[in-house]
Amino acid sequence: MKICVLGTGSWGTALAQVLADNQQEVIMWGIDPCEVKDIEVNHHNTKFFETEINHDIHASTDLSVVANADVVLAAVPTIALEEVLTKASQHLTKPAIIINVAKGFHPVTHERLSVVISKIVPQEKCKAIVSLIGPSHAEEVILRLMTSVNAVSDNEEAAKTIQHLFSNQYFRVYRNSDVIGAEIGVAIKNVMAIASGILEGSGQGDNARAGLMTRGLAEMTRYGVALGGKQETYLGLDGVGDLIVTCTSRHSRNFMAGYQIGLDQGAKKFWEENKKTVEGVFACKVVYEEAKKRNISMPITNEVYAVLYEGKAPLDAMRDLMARDLKAE
Repeated sequence: MKICVLGTGSWGTALAQVLADNQQEVIMWGIDPCEVKDIEVNHHNTKFFETEINHDIHASTDLSVVANADVVLAAVPTIALEEVLTKASQHLTKPAIIINVAKGFHPVTHERLSVVISKIVPQEKCKAIVSLIGPSHAEEVILRLMTSVNAVSDNEEAAKTIQHLFSNQYFRVYRNSDVIGAEIGVAIKNVMAIASGILEGSGQGDNARAGLMTRGLAEMTRYGVALGGKQETYLGLDGVGDLIVTCTSRHSRNFMAGYQIGLDQGAKKFWEENKKTVEGVFACKVVYEEAKKRNISMPITNEVYAVLYEGKAPLDAMRDLMARDLKAE
């Protein structure tokens, strides 16, 4: 199959290598000529990785490379997804399976990303939409370390196609049809990862993180079920699985953003100096606003929002969480 990967970042590169390892025809598209040349000519993406990548991966700055693609994999930040897919879909010459790997929500409409994609890509050019999501760091996948994720779609055949396309001895893909629950789970866990980083940066230990992750999972489940997701999804790869990997690893941008905020005891420096895409920052605002509208209890999310957007000190946020009314679990 011909697969076009939109984006030359770390995750797009790692997934392109999985496909190339599986003897698929892979071409990446990117806007940075230096990254594209590094991939195409040097077989590296030195901006993100030290290791050499599969020589069968090609790259271009010409968006028309999506023509005749059987699968289009969108590996761009949430805020860029709409613009990139709008332009890319103009070049599609036949219906393609669209894969989303971003974890978040539309920053304005607050819609889940599969909903956004369904509105962007014309129906006659979209065979199906699949989200390839789960506990995964690009830094490990590029080294071919064992990883398990989900192909999430309401189109079972498309999910099976993607499952077989990506699965190999180090990358295992399961299927999940709970699109709502899975997409919400992987987005909200980024908020919890920021909270976990704040705890670490503030000098807290394993006990605090275990409590945060457990109660964070309760928040994820509460919110997801309220919006139509299935409770059992949150005990799987797109719930507790993604929560664990993101809340405990320094590979996570969300965790590291929180860690720096914890060290600084405030988000002011983060807003002034951060140049990376930290999806949890945007997801936090969406979830906070939607939870308020729907009267969904989200105490951890509320405190992360207060730290990020209202100037609250992390230590004050932690004290307020611990001082909440006592109740049964």
